[in-house]
Amino acid sequence: MSFLLTSRRGPVGLLVSSLLLLSIAASLPAQRRNEFTRAPGVRPDHTIFSPLDLPAPNRIRTGSGAPGADYWQQRVDYRIDVTLDPATRNVSGREHVFYHNNSPDPLDYIWVHIEQNVLRKDSIGSLTDGGSVLGGATDHNEGVSVTEVSAAGKDLDYKVYDTLMRVTMPATLAPGKTFECDIAWSFDVPERVFRRYGTMNVKKGIVWELAQWFPAAAVYDDVHGWNTLPYLGTGEFYTNFGDYELNITAPRDHIVVATGVLQNEAEVYTAKQRERLAQARESTEPVMIRSKDEVGTLDSRPPGDGPLTWRFHSKDVRTVAFASSEAFILDAASVGDTLVQSVYPEDSLPVWGKSTAMLCAAIKGYSERLYPYPYPVATNVAGIEGGMEYPMIIFCSGRNKSNDRGLYGVTTHEIGHNWFPMMVNTDERRHAWMDEGFNTFINMYSTADWFEKNNNPAKPSSYAMMMRMPGIPVVTQADRLNGLQLGLLQYQKTGIGLQLLREYVLGPERFDYAFRTYISRWKFKSPQPADFFRTMEDAAGKDLAWFWRGWFLEDALLDQAIDGVRISSRGARITFINKERMVMPITFEVEYEDGSKETKRLPVEIWFKSNKVVHTVKSEKEIVAVRLDPERMLPDNKRGNNSWKAEE
Repeated sequence: MSFLLTSRRGPVGLLVSSLLLLSIAASLPAQRRNEFTRAPGVRPDHTIFSPLDLPAPNRIRTGSGAPGADYWQQRVDYRIDVTLDPATRNVSGREHVFYHNNSPDPLDYIWVHIEQNVLRKDSIGSLTDGGSVLGGATDHNEGVSVTEVSAAGKDLDYKVYDTLMRVTMPATLAPGKTFECDIAWSFDVPERVFRRYGTMNVKKGIVWELAQWFPAAAVYDDVHGWNTLPYLGTGEFYTNFGDYELNITAPRDHIVVATGVLQNEAEVYTAKQRERLAQARESTEPVMIRSKDEVGTLDSRPPGDGPLTWRFHSKDVRTVAFASSEAFILDAASVGDTLVQSVYPEDSLPVWGKSTAMLCAAIKGYSERLYPYPYPVATNVAGIEGGMEYPMIIFCSGRNKSNDRGLYGVTTHEIGHNWFPMMVNTDERRHAWMDEGFNTFINMYSTADWFEKNNNPAKPSSYAMMMRMPGIPVVTQADRLNGLQLGLLQYQKTGIGLQLLREYVLGPERFDYAFRTYISRWKFKSPQPADFFRTMEDAAGKDLAWFWRGWFLEDALLDQAIDGVRISSRGARITFINKERMVMPITFEVEYEDGSKETKRLPVEIWFKSNKVVHTVKSEKEIVAVRLDPERMLPDNKRGNNSWKAEE
């Protein structure tokens, strides 16, 4: 029969082989026939090892996980003029939008996000949160006032629905063509804002942080068409890459920082400050640009009357954000060709005096491990926001005055987002785990670098009980989770899963090559979960369906156990059981009567056929103990069944 199975090819050979098997099985007694077709304990046909039900590959997204020959994505460029008026707490702006239709589809309208409308009492975000915005942490207001939507001087028809605006184009936009329009708008910044932007009162003024603040064209992609999920507050954003000209007008006594490279230093900094910035561009150690003692002095700002306009330019970014304050201290240094700077009030000292050094270390580490930092500037801002990321600029808690671990933790996390999702542009609204979890994973190694120096991150085993959230898989959309679930699943469980994949399943060399391949393939593009799964398997050369299914797509638990040990003069027969749905390779330690120990490894494929496996250890020495997972790497749900000891 083996000859038939291996030698006969094509449909006829397969038919002959199948008929022969059926004939043999039919000739057996009923009991024997059942044993032949399915032995006791054998897994059913559909198991944790079965192939994933992924979208069919095509010329846009290939079976290897790489972008295909026909991959496309839209591009949107902006020219934005914005004015911050602290006296009225008003932000007003006007933008010229260049919408490039790189899709194969003709478009009759574009959807635009106006996320500040979440502050309206009748917004979906407010009404789904019991009539408040995130538990009453934010004051309501009227949201965004849109005063103009036009093209070539002619008004366009537009409709506002909650945090979205549909703009009808005057003519169908054909593939390969560009649509230009102008949008003017304004909104007021409440005294209390729940997340991502707002104000912090400090001794010498107010720190203003502005983010998700301008009308931004929604994504139109090959997976969902127009991405029109409303902004509810928890899910973050999914936007298009583009180039930005950003002109920010603010009071003369303010220092302004933003996404992008400052284009008019001579107009907004003093001669002494420009000299110091030039020094910082050549220094790996922080240089003070405006000191604590210089804040509030007339000679620390350019002479003259009236506001100043700060002009920034950025390329290939998915959004822009900015911060402004009369209270900012500013220092800077460089990592390679990147200017790294921090702005913070005196109130945030002393720990914020270390911010730039921390930011430099994090960028250097990620650039070496993953992919070089892709932008010419990186800025850390101390303000009201506890932690939020945007291209080239991050917001971290300015309330943190003395906690080194706290500031480094949030700094390395937020700047890590410049890799995920600012460079690898994932859909945060649907797949937050692909940026928050990936970022949590890379943060583990960055934090160990800064504090423990060459020590590995904490082992995943300590998170076993935290992972028990029945019925809620990692891939659940962020807006459908509460804060605890979001943190444990999309951040922690995802990060721990990748750590397990690197340290326990694949090994660092194999994992790192695959992970870097994923980044290289999808930098400045927009991957889906299937693209990540496929790329990791393709570049690692390993079928990982069992891992993706158990850890990400389901809520499976892990419980490996020793069911028994039979000692003989020639060694031992050890019975292992996998008591839950999640599977992992087995690592076990054998201890001998002379005190010596030996560690052995069995691949995950041992669980292909059954949840019970018998393994023989041959030895002339007497075995006195067996221990599963001796280094405590696995998040085993019940460790009490992981050891066996011979009776004395």
